[in-house]
Parts: sequence; structure tokens; C-alpha cells
Amino acid sequence: MTETLVALPASVRDVFDTVVARNPHEPEFQQAVHEVLLSIVPVLERHPQFVEGGILERIVEPERQILFRVPWLDDAGRLQVNRGFRVQFSSVLGPYKGGLRFHPSVNLSIIKFLGFEQIFKNALTGQGIGGAKGGSDFDPHGRSDAEIMRFCQSFMNELYRHLGEHTDVPAGDIGVGAREIGYLFGQYRKITNRHESGMFTGKGVQWGGAEVRTELHGKRVAVSGSGNVAVYAIDKAYQLGATPVTASDSSGYVVDDAGIDLVLLRQVKEVDRERISAYAARRPSARFVEGKRPWEVPVDIAIPSATQNELDEGDAAMLIANGVRAVAEGANMPSTPGAVAAFQRAGVLFGPGKAANAGGVATSALEMSQNASRQRWSFADSERKLQAIMKGVHDSAFAAAERYGHPGDYVVGANSAGFERVAHAMLAQGVI
Repeated sequence: MTETLVALPASVRDVFDTVVARNPHEPEFQQAVHEVLLSIVPVLERHPQFVEGGILERIVEPERQILFRVPWLDDAGRLQVNRGFRVQFSSVLGPYKGGLRFHPSVNLSIIKFLGFEQIFKNALTGQGIGGAKGGSDFDPHGRSDAEIMRFCQSFMNELYRHLGEHTDVPAGDIGVGAREIGYLFGQYRKITNRHESGMFTGKGVQWGGAEVRTELHGKRVAVSGSGNVAVYAIDKAYQLGATPVTASDSSGYVVDDAGIDLVLLRQVKEVDRERISAYAARRPSARFVEGKRPWEVPVDIAIPSATQNELDEGDAAMLIANGVRAVAEGANMPSTPGAVAAFQRAGVLFGPGKAANAGGVATSALEMSQNASRQRWSFADSERKLQAIMKGVHDSAFAAAERYGHPGDYVVGANSAGFERVAHAMLAQGVI
């Protein structure tokens, strides 16, 4: 992300300067903090007790940062060593909750930005869960199932001591799907001698997982990515009558004017674990565009679902010129500040990730509730509960934007509503 961040008001500038000084080589984390601070200035003006109580100084500092070595043997018997991370940012509303990401780009800045975002996203759901994130710079691509199992077991050998259904409940993220979660949960169960179904979410439906996770008639949709978030975004677009026409990975994107074949996409990415170009090779209606992102494709709706800062100001300009009407963030912070500003100037309906992709963690919390009560809800039950939660997320963000003088600005609304809930709880629980 090379765009220059706009200057912050004096009321929050000192806090941000401290963040930069303490975390000088963490641009993603700095960007995430900057966005929230910029949004909540009206909240601080309305609630001076948040300033007097040192809420900002505390909320930008994680409660705990865990960094550890992950040694494992590859199939040739060679020793490999990766780094493992878990940043537990805030437990004021409930046990830490946030995914694990396995990708070579993972570093402390990435994990801290994701954990910081998770505080406010989780608060928006109203479900009593805190914010955390974790992962490793391990790359599962091209690794055998046996190698991934050995890595996951070594990773959990250290992390297990910091987890538990009342302490910290991870889930999946990029590079961590049902296979990885199975290996991680199995090792946790073996080490602890406890079957705590509620300490990990995103599990298989057969052994404790939720049945959900899984008005746009005639609309074309561009989705980036081809992992869990992208696959379910494509699935939901079809359910709502739209035609999703793109998917991507780090090598480029495919465009399929007949509509993405979800069965084929899952076969290519989840079973065969090939590059996205293999989809186009097997689908006559699709073509592969190497080294580019799908934002040049004319669509009505864009759902960036791959990774942070994947959609910049130039991409936004192309989408706007091609008539995009709405952008909903599926990934965490996928749009750069310049892109967000461009969408807002153009009157494009913009759903920030903290609100638009809160359904994932909301479903995780539903899974935790099922596990705690040892019940299993039907798909219809889970879908109904999730719809109610997401309506609440929308209404909270909408009302907060109105309340703080930015009607229709869901960035301000989501950040402000989430921050309010966390700040009030922090004040009530004292200086901890």
C-alpha cells in the first residue's frame, strides 16, 4: 500500500504517532489503526470519558502477542522451520476470536492489523466475543496432506496452551480450511485430553461445525480470490439471483461470462489444489488473465475477497467507469484508503469489511453456541439466526453513521458502533 495516509486531527494524532514509533515497520497495522482513529473522532467528541479513560492508548496495544518457532519435517525428511503468531488484542467483550492464516506473506504487521480489525467486527455482531488473529508464514500450496498434518501438529504443540473455549477460539482464514482445522483440532484434543468442540470454529459439519457459512437478479458480480470467503461469496451471489463472473489467485484471474462453475472451482482449488488457470483450461466459456486483478471486468457489484489492499485507487476508477453500483468487502481491509474515498465520492454503495464480512465470525459464534449446548441446528435455523445478526450489524452501523453526522457512511458507522461497545466495556472493567 503506497498511498499516503491523510493527516489525522490533533485529538488522535498523538496516539497514532505513538503507534508508528512503537511499530515502525508495520505498515498494515498502522493503516488499520489510522482508519479507525479517523472514523471515531466524532465519537470521542461526544464521549470525552473515552479520552479521559485512556481507551485509545489501550485499545491500540494488544493484550498479548505470541511469537513462536514451528519446526516440522517435510516428506523428504528435511527439517523446516516456520514462525507462528497469535496476537490476542482484546477480550473485554468475551473470549478472543479470530482466524488463523497460513501464507508466506504473514508477518507480525499482518497479524496485528487483522487482530485490530477483529475487535470492532466482532463487537458489531453483539455476540460477546473479543478480537484476535494468528497464523504462520507456512505456505500450504504444493504440500502433501502428510506435510500439512505434521506442520499443523507442530503449530498446535505450542499454541494450545493459549487457547480454550473460555479463552481464545480460533477459526480458519487464508490457507486454513477444513483440512487444516481438522488436523489442528485433533492435535489440541490429543494434547489436552479434552474434547472442547467450542474451542475451534469452521469444523466439519459431521463433528461440530455449523451448517451456514456456506434481490440481485440479473446483476453481474466480480469476486476476487478463490478461497473460503470467495467461494461462499460466489455461492451467496447465485442464491440471490446474481451471476458471479470472476475468481482469482496470486497468478491472475479468470472471467467466465456464463457464470463461475462453483463445482469446478472447488475441484480445482480445494481438491486438485491447482492454480486458477486450470479452471479456464477446463471451462470453454472462461479465459485466464495472467498477472492481473479482476477489477477491469465490467460488473454491477464487486466483492474483494482475497487479501488486504488488493483494490487500489486505479482499480476503483476502472470499476466506477464501468458502472459498478456497490462494493462489499469480503476480505479484511481489501480496499486502500484512496479506493474507499473514490467509491464514496462517486456515490457507490460501499460496505466495509468490519460490517460486510462479519457473517463469518457471526457464524463462528453460532457454532460456539451449538457446541456449548451440545446441540445441532439445522441449516434453516442457522440461516435465520445469521440473518438476524447481520441485520443488527447493518442497523448498528447505519444508526451510528447518522448519530455522528455521516449519514450513509458505513465506514464511519461500523467503526463507531464497534468502538462504542468496546470502549464502554473497557471503562466499566477498570484499568486492565
